[in-house]
Amino acid sequence: MNGQADTAGRAEGPAPLRRVFADLHLHIGRTERGEPVKISGSRDLTFRNIAHEAAVRKGISLLGVIDCQSPGVQEDIEALLDRGEMTEAEGGGIRYRDTVILLGAEIEVRDAGFGPAHHLVFLPDLAAMRDFTGWLAKHMRNVRLSSQRLYAPSRELQAEAKGRGGLFVPAHVFTPHKSLFGSCSDRLADTLDPGLVDAVELGLSSDTRMAGCVPDLDRYPFLTNSDAHSLAKIGREYNELRLAEPSFRELAMALRGEEGRAIAANYGLNPVLGKYHRTFCLNCGSLAEADGDGERCAQCGSPKQVRGVLDRILELAERAGRVESVVPEDRPKYVYQVPLEFVPGIGRKTLDKLLARFGTEMAILHDAPEAELAETAGAQAAAMIVSARLGGLRLQAGGGGRYGKVVQPD
Repeated sequence: MNGQADTAGRAEGPAPLRRVFADLHLHIGRTERGEPVKISGSRDLTFRNIAHEAAVRKGISLLGVIDCQSPGVQEDIEALLDRGEMTEAEGGGIRYRDTVILLGAEIEVRDAGFGPAHHLVFLPDLAAMRDFTGWLAKHMRNVRLSSQRLYAPSRELQAEAKGRGGLFVPAHVFTPHKSLFGSCSDRLADTLDPGLVDAVELGLSSDTRMAGCVPDLDRYPFLTNSDAHSLAKIGREYNELRLAEPSFRELAMALRGEEGRAIAANYGLNPVLGKYHRTFCLNCGSLAEADGDGERCAQCGSPKQVRGVLDRILELAERAGRVESVVPEDRPKYVYQVPLEFVPGIGRKTLDKLLARFGTEMAILHDAPEAELAETAGAQAAAMIVSARLGGLRLQAGGGGRYGKVVQPD
């Protein structure tokens, strides 16, 4: 009895924290009934398939599905809950095995006098998301589809998200199409309430150092997410979080840096691999020269160009008077992570062999020893995976909607 009394009287210590990998920007291609949600997304991208892929093959424990405002997706979630295949997580989100899926929406807004931008909203539970859908339906032509235009101001969208206990994150903030700085405005406060922004998503063609050239972003945590339009693309960019468990509540605490919760690292493509890294000429297909004037193609003189992320960031930095990148010491490290599908020599069969041996893609990318990788995938592929961990791969720049690529060693 004394032992029981001692145990009962002992104060609980702080919850132990652990490493959690998170990819918070995943699209739904179709519902389980075959109804379109993201037209450009794979038909295999259903809510259940995303959860299974992340939990079983990818090793990602926290997901953000950003088409959950769609009533069709909500019907799929309700069916999965009713069958007991998934459950509602206590801290917010939908649990499948050891993975939790956060309920999000990607919304397009075009404020008067500005260009279009995409924003992410995450809500704590299905009831809040259903209520949010009811509000969206009054200001949107087709709430069943992904990334639809909201006919209301961005600040009103922020207020509606916050009023339901949600998180608000501007999406892929530098990409040339439908982003805060790529196509909307020069300053965050032009269209948004800075105090109602929880984090910013960098996008595939930028990194922490590049974002450090823009003073508007100094106060916000950075997220790196895949924006996956197929199952294979899940986890091509992701975050390493320090959480007690994967959940909405724990993510919110990490973004605020509360009680030891934190973003430990951002894992993303080297910006050179991003498909919008450099300005691209629509006339002749060439990438911008480093010393080009940005107005006309250096090769053919055409003004028809898709402005690259790097060139846009340099423009914003010049306007703000920032001559070099500012990265605070407490900013999480940014790790250049090359997805396995980018590594020459790793096709579907080889990947399946690696997964059979090491379990998940996260285990292959982060933990598998080179010698054991070589036994399964060959010495050259193993060396490239390890070289990717150290940022030592040779890369060819992307632009104009075409990804860069890893260059085979000589």
